[in-house]
Amino acid sequence: MAEDVKPTRKNLMQIEDRIDLSERGHDTLEKKRDGLIMEFMDILDQAQDVRSELEDDYDRAQQAIDMARAMDGDVAVRGAAAALKEHPEITTQSKNIMGVVVPQIESSKVKKNLDERGYGLLGSSARIDEAADAYEELVESVILAAEVETAMKKMLEEIETTKRRVNALEFTLLPQLYENQEYIEQKLEEQEREEIFRMKKIKAKKEREEAEEAAKEGGEPAEEPLTADD
Repeated sequence: MAEDVKPTRKNLMQIEDRIDLSERGHDTLEKKRDGLIMEFMDILDQAQDVRSELEDDYDRAQQAIDMARAMDGDVAVRGAAAALKEHPEITTQSKNIMGVVVPQIESSKVKKNLDERGYGLLGSSARIDEAADAYEELVESVILAAEVETAMKKMLEEIETTKRRVNALEFTLLPQLYENQEYIEQKLEEQEREEIFRMKKIKAKKEREEAEEAAKEGGEPAEEPLTADD
């Protein structure tokens, strides 16, 4: 509460410094929040496209594997899958978006040539090849979706954190500082008025004493001096 603050000029200067710092911090956080929201909207658009592509890739892969199972049998499909020797490799790095560290996922050995799949040309059919192609594309879509979704989540968390800080400054700290500033300024003005009034009374008393002293020395009645109220 403002009443708990001592109304001194030192405290007033300290509060004014805190207000200046808080206002600049508020402006900086607002700009950061707005920038984060713009970046988030871009990532959101990208995420929507990735989700749509992921659903399409999943449907194609499901249709391809169903066709391979229907025409070549589960044994042939499972045998082709078991023949795979080199599995996809995933590496993660990070990138900075307005102070937010988001993952950057890179993959290798996902899409393979026919001779790299291990089952050989004579041990498979075109339908199994199509299913393998479809699932390789699906894996790449899943990796991209994981990167985008994680980045979107981290950006959203940072936006919420920044919004809370902006609101704390705007609706809690700054109003309290303004209230304390106004309270101290009012108290200092009251003290100044009281001091001026006190000095006037002292001056009036001194003039009255000097007039009385002069009257005594001159043998004339003392003239009534002006008072502080006059």
